[in-house]
Amino acid sequence: MDTSVTIEHVHRDDEGSKLGMWLFIFTELLLFAGLFIVYGVYRYLNPEAFHLAAQQLSVTVGTINTVILLISSATIAMASSAIRLKNKALTLILLATTIIMAVIFMVNKYFEWSAKLEHGFFPSSDILHKLGNGDTLFFGLYFFMTGLHALHIVVGMVLISIVIIRVNKNSLTHENPVLLDNSGLYWHLVDIIWIFLFPLLYLIT
Repeated sequence: MDTSVTIEHVHRDDEGSKLGMWLFIFTELLLFAGLFIVYGVYRYLNPEAFHLAAQQLSVTVGTINTVILLISSATIAMASSAIRLKNKALTLILLATTIIMAVIFMVNKYFEWSAKLEHGFFPSSDILHKLGNGDTLFFGLYFFMTGLHALHIVVGMVLISIVIIRVNKNSLTHENPVLLDNSGLYWHLVDIIWIFLFPLLYLIT
């Protein structure tokens, strides 16, 4: 009879993983801070054009998307708590809700972008060319910053989907919730960036 026992050791560095995520978040904040400064400078140089261009954005859609992201931040935070309470079903429901909120945000963004493109409010269009450089700069920054933010939303959705699969397969539990925690941190970053984008583009006219 073979009595030998094979002990499998899985290396895990939770603290290193969290530190890496915080460093990544810091670099992302620096990136968007640079974009906000660029926006502020161009707005200072083109106050009238930015004022008129900002009025073309829908405050209602921006407000709805803000509420959606705030709700999604709450659900993923609650998912981190639920996994620690060993409530797998609730964790999956909350993570799925976060994904649904993200999809709704992207659908709203799609219709908003489509309307702007349909009306010719995009860089290099004849309409903006006639209006001048200020309007072109505003909508160039609008599409670049909201597009970059949307890309972060998509990355977050992929990350949360991976977490859902791992929770469902019991490879992510209350004993190793770091991936879920880091996904939550990333999602809060996405939320915070939008909290700055919303007033900058939609409210300050």
